[in-house]
Amino acid sequence: QVQLVESGGGSVQAGGSLRLSCAASGRTFSSYAMGWFRQAPGKEREFVAGVDWSGGISYYADSVKGRFTISRDNAKNTVYLQMNSLKSEDTAVYYCNAVANRQPVYVFGSWGQGTQVTVSS
Repeated sequence: QVQLVESGGGSVQAGGSLRLSCAASGRTFSSYAMGWFRQAPGKEREFVAGVDWSGGISYYADSVKGRFTISRDNAKNTVYLQMNSLKSEDTAVYYCNAVANRQPVYVFGSWGQGTQVTVSS
């Protein structure tokens, strides 16, 4: 079954940290670059971070550079997003997907259910 399942969200105060996980199934996970996206209320979904198939190359939106770290474990078919120094503007629902040129590639279906991150100031 082709599927993405995100987890790890929650409510934190500004300056805090969270680690998100995304488990993928139904495709050869290690064949694809993976990324994280987020959608805040009233806004369009935006790219946050991406990592190549091996985990050796990562890239970030300017808004999160230096605070977030993306990584992956191909043996577990899982991609992670470590979020530090969280700000109120990071509040959003976070999603993962395969990625190319900072755009989603729907090889794992459309989108998972996402995981809510709420940062209070």
